[in-house]
Amino acid sequence: MKIKSIRAVQINLPETGPLAKPSKVEYKTARRPPWVESGPVANPMTRYPRYAEYRPSWTPSWPDFGVVIEAEDGTWGFATANHGRPVAALVDDYLAPRLIGESCLATEKCYDMMVRMGAPFGATGLHSYAISAIDLALWDLKGKILDRPVYELLGGPARDELFCYSTGGDTDWYMELGFPATKLPCPYGPADGTDGLQKNIELIARTREEVGPKVELMLDCWMAFDVEYAVRLAEELRPYKLKWMEEMLRSEDFDAHAQLRQRIPWQTLATGEHWYGTVPFQHAASRHLVDIFQPDIHWVGGLTAIAKICAIAEAAGISVIPHGGGITAYGQHACYALPAIPWAECFVATPPGVPPEEAVRIPGVATPKNGRMVPSDRPGFGVEITEEHLAPFVY
Repeated sequence: MKIKSIRAVQINLPETGPLAKPSKVEYKTARRPPWVESGPVANPMTRYPRYAEYRPSWTPSWPDFGVVIEAEDGTWGFATANHGRPVAALVDDYLAPRLIGESCLATEKCYDMMVRMGAPFGATGLHSYAISAIDLALWDLKGKILDRPVYELLGGPARDELFCYSTGGDTDWYMELGFPATKLPCPYGPADGTDGLQKNIELIARTREEVGPKVELMLDCWMAFDVEYAVRLAEELRPYKLKWMEEMLRSEDFDAHAQLRQRIPWQTLATGEHWYGTVPFQHAASRHLVDIFQPDIHWVGGLTAIAKICAIAEAAGISVIPHGGGITAYGQHACYALPAIPWAECFVATPPGVPPEEAVRIPGVATPKNGRMVPSDRPGFGVEITEEHLAPFVY
C-alpha cells in the first residue's frame, strides 16, 4: 500500500460540547482559577522585565494543526502538530512531495528520508516538528491498515497500566486526584536574586510538608538557570529529597550540562524536552550528562525517534520519561509499549474541582484515574477525529 497524499489541515472543533477548547468551557465545578492563570514561571527570558512574568508573552503563538496521510485505498492516518504556518509549510512544500509513493508501512525509511532532507538547513528545531507530525500520522495509518493499536506494533504492552505523575502548581488538587508523584514549575530564576531564591526554597519546603514523604516531588526549571544558580538551588533543596530537577540549563549548552553534572553528582538530573533528533541524546549518554531523558514525541521526531532514543538510553543505563507523555494518545502509546519508559507525565491545567477528562479536546485520549491509565485499544493511536473536524490549512 502506497502513500497517496500528505497534507497539513486545520482542526475545527466546536466551541461548546465535549470537543470544545478548555478555554471556551464554563467549568461550573471550578473552585478557583487554575495555576496557569496566575503566578510567575521561571524561563530563559526572565532577565527581561517586560517578558519575565508570563511565558506566553514571548513564546510562539502559531496555532496547532494536524497532518493527514492518505493511502491508496482511502485509509488515512492523523496526527496533531505544533507551530502552525512554519511547520505546515515544511510539511506541505518540502517533505510531503518527496514521500508520496512510499510504502505506508515504511516508518523507518520515511523517518530516515526526512532526517536526511534536513541536511541543507539542519534537522532540528522546526524541521523536527514537521518530521514528528508526519511520523506520527504514518504510524497512525500503519495501525489502521493492520487493524492494530500502535502499542501492539511496538511489541505490545510493557506494563499493565501507565504510572502517571502530575505537572502544575495546584498540588492540593493533584493529591485529591490521587497522583502518586507531582512536579512543580519553578517560579523564580537568577534574575530574581536572593529573594527569588528564598521563595523557591519556601515553595518546595511547603509542598514537601503538604504531600508528605511518600509522594515523589520534582522541580521543572524550564531552561531558566545558569550553572551557579542551579548548583546553589540544588544544594538548598537537598533536604527535601527531590526525585529530579529538570531542564535547569539551556538545552544546547552541553559544556554547562557537564559542569552541572560534575558539581552536583548526587542530584538526579533530567532534560531533553528541547533536544531534537537522536544525536543530542547519544552525545549526552556518552558523557553521562543526565540521568533521565525527556524527549517530546511531537517535537523530537515522532515515535520512530522516541524508540531510537529508548535504545540509546537503555544501553547507557538511563531512564526515558517523555515530556507530556501522558497528555496525548501518541505519547500514551509510546509510554505503554516501550520498557525504558517507567512514568507518564500529565500536565494538569484544569481548575481545581474540574476532573481532567472534562478538558480532553480530542476523543480517544485516555485520562488518568488515581495516577494510573491505559491507552485506547482502537486501531492506530485511537484518536477519534473525523473528516468533518478537518479543513484545508490556511496560510
